[in-house]
Amino acid sequence: MTSRQEQNSGTREVSEAHRFDEARLGDWMSSHVEGFHGPLTVRQFKGGQSNPTYLIETPGLNYVLRRKPPGKLLQSAHAVDREFQVISAMYAADFPVPRPYAFCKDEEVVGTVFFVMAQVEGRIFWDLSLPDSNPAERAAIYDDVNKTIARLHATDYKALGLGDFGKPGNYFERQISRWISQYRASQTNAVAAMDALIDWLPENIPDDESSSIVHGDFRLDNVIIHATEARVVAVLDWELSTIGHPLADFTYHLLPWQMPELGIGSVGLLGKDLAALGIPSEQEYVEKYCARTGRSDIPHRGFYSAFNLFRLAAILQGIAGRVRDGTAASAHARQAEKSVAPLAELGLQFARC
Repeated sequence: MTSRQEQNSGTREVSEAHRFDEARLGDWMSSHVEGFHGPLTVRQFKGGQSNPTYLIETPGLNYVLRRKPPGKLLQSAHAVDREFQVISAMYAADFPVPRPYAFCKDEEVVGTVFFVMAQVEGRIFWDLSLPDSNPAERAAIYDDVNKTIARLHATDYKALGLGDFGKPGNYFERQISRWISQYRASQTNAVAAMDALIDWLPENIPDDESSSIVHGDFRLDNVIIHATEARVVAVLDWELSTIGHPLADFTYHLLPWQMPELGIGSVGLLGKDLAALGIPSEQEYVEKYCARTGRSDIPHRGFYSAFNLFRLAAILQGIAGRVRDGTAASAHARQAEKSVAPLAELGLQFARC
């Protein structure tokens, strides 16, 4: 059986639905990407299901291209323009992100808007127990990932020119409304637990208006770890980033400790012997984050977990909708629809805690 690591690592031939005129891209890069020299070859990354992502190889440097998928899309989804904006700001602040080169709003070049950034070498772990590692390295990797998300939430976004990147305050009201709308727009089957969460979440929002940059999808498999050292060299996939609530972002990051194996995305931590592996427990990980961000604890964890499971279920329903519409970017996207109900049911359990 092919492992999740093998399924999602590396590149493949560009799928028929996501091909474009490579010569035209080369002409554009010659004019807009500093230091670019062709010829170029294009491969598509296996991992990911939202924005098609390509490896652009040249005799000198390699680049990564991120684009909106073709076809009918949900409103406000696949915001590669915002992704380029936040990566540019974070790169200027020496936060670990790939170097951004150029954004293209001309849809005639590859068929949709896109941006080009540097390729960052290193390791991406799709099995979060890091089976090829050892306890000391696992502990150090998880500690540096924890340090990185804490640093993100402590970053002065206004000083980076991101004061208008999102609306501080009322984050959960806006997010719940957004994901209800996205879920309804891509819904393929009735899911009772999703309907229950849609009723419960707006009535149980904690009274806490903290705000920071939030990544929106901060997972270990969206992070590149140095090839030989236990440190983060790049955080990827900023499509869902905005100005929001740091605890929403961090508790989403905790889902691998809570979620059963669903056959989609990375392999999580639930049921693993974490002490033997050298990986912190969920509570130990929370305590490190709180120490780094000046918090004593995280109250209302049940709400945050329910919210994040609902949001993830809505995201996966969106992938299922793109399968229906023929625009999904991953061969594994059909599993997404099967995961919606189990995630919603788990979210409802947290809501009732």
